[in-house]
Amino acid sequence: MVVIPALDLRGGRVVRLLRGDFSRETVYPTEAVQLARDYVEAGARRLHVVDLDAARGSGDNRQLVERIVSEVGVEVQVAGGVRSLSDAERWFGVGAAAAVMGTVAVRDPATLAAVAGARPGQVLAALDVRGGRPAVAGWLDVEHLSVASALARWAGLPLAGVIVTSVDRDGTLGGPGLALLREALDATDQAVTYSGGIASIDDVRAVARSGAAAVLLGKSLLDGRVDLGEALALV
Repeated sequence: MVVIPALDLRGGRVVRLLRGDFSRETVYPTEAVQLARDYVEAGARRLHVVDLDAARGSGDNRQLVERIVSEVGVEVQVAGGVRSLSDAERWFGVGAAAAVMGTVAVRDPATLAAVAGARPGQVLAALDVRGGRPAVAGWLDVEHLSVASALARWAGLPLAGVIVTSVDRDGTLGGPGLALLREALDATDQAVTYSGGIASIDDVRAVARSGAAAVLLGKSLLDGRVDLGEALALV
């Protein structure tokens, strides 16, 4: 299993949302590029960077994300506002290793298929789950579709994998949603990255035992609950 630090950006700052709620935001004082460098120095070989403003359609942090992609020296997967092949190509053009599609992947799987077909192995589909249903449009809306049904739409696509996030647990440090992870693993042959609720090194172990291909660590690193070096050594 791969351990991937996650950086969420809003208004040029590193933040974490509680359960995807933009009104319940924690702002961290560390500058984003420096934080990315710190993660790389600790041993990270891939970063997950989310532009929350772009995800909600309320602006973007493009220049900051581009600096992270170009300056940190490791693979970066970029999420937030990637809605077309041209959006993805702009990130590939500045050196991103992968582009993450969420809302479009759920609502318009044909577009996801087209982008994945043009860039095999470089596109990740994101399934953010709230109350057992996909949350989209910056987690403001919920689609009336089951986890298994959403994942089935992506079967056979040349994706780099899928990212399954428990929005109900995200930012809570309440432990991972292992039932959701098992449901996703049973429903897809794609490599599954898990995110949401990780609070300890034991949680990282539990996700690894469940069979996930990767895990995203956000608040647990920022709050010092998980040591990145220890997590990397574990897996």
